[in-house]
Amino acid sequence: MHKILTFPDQLRLINERSAAFRAAVAAAPSLDVQMPTHPARTLFDHVQHVGMGRRKAAAIVTAGPADGPPEESAWGGGTGAPREREALLAWWVESVEHLASVLREAGPDRGCWTWWGDSPSPQTSGAWARRQLHEIAVHTYDVQLTGGAPQPIPEKIALDGFDDCQFTLCATTVAWPHDPAIVDYHATEGRSWRLRLSHDGAQVAHLAPAAGEDLDTADASARGTASDLVLFFYGRITLDSLKFEGDRRIFDQLVAWDPSV
Repeated sequence: MHKILTFPDQLRLINERSAAFRAAVAAAPSLDVQMPTHPARTLFDHVQHVGMGRRKAAAIVTAGPADGPPEESAWGGGTGAPREREALLAWWVESVEHLASVLREAGPDRGCWTWWGDSPSPQTSGAWARRQLHEIAVHTYDVQLTGGAPQPIPEKIALDGFDDCQFTLCATTVAWPHDPAIVDYHATEGRSWRLRLSHDGAQVAHLAPAAGEDLDTADASARGTASDLVLFFYGRITLDSLKFEGDRRIFDQLVAWDPSV
């Protein structure tokens, strides 16, 4: 059965991943080291970027229903993050604590602007909480990798995270510009997803066939741990890190596709 994390779980795990992020930054040899996953950034640049993103998300939830995100003056502060490590770590903690406080006060059902309006995911504070958890989880992996000690995304977070990848980041009503295709993803923890690509867009469903039901054959499939599926989706690891079958070109097309253009 596919279960998503509850809102209280999301808030708790945001704090957990935030603490892991902080620990990885604290253990890094230097704030000037380059990020393997973002070569144009130093570790300091990355912490500032991710922290600012949490402040922006908090401002979006605070603003409630809107036609677009708030101006940078509502969340940027104009000064950026402090460069001294202990002050930077405190700034990071403050950024996430502010986000968690805003989400807790809003509850899961407050309407607010989102950039995923054509996906099945709701335009609510609860959907923002889900997005924030999974962004922090992936960025935590980035920082751990920079320090030479990457850890898999915890299973519960990764299973929910790949579900979010599919239903929020991938699903769309924008027409697929290539031949129709079916792509299946299988997590070794026992969950599967089917992505149908066509002129109707990208449609996602949980793959759980009833006994005796014959499913259409997928044109391509990928299998791995939920953590590896998430890391592949975000471009942190390659398709060769997964067990792959079928037409590889479809995955290349998916990576290159930007429905917003």
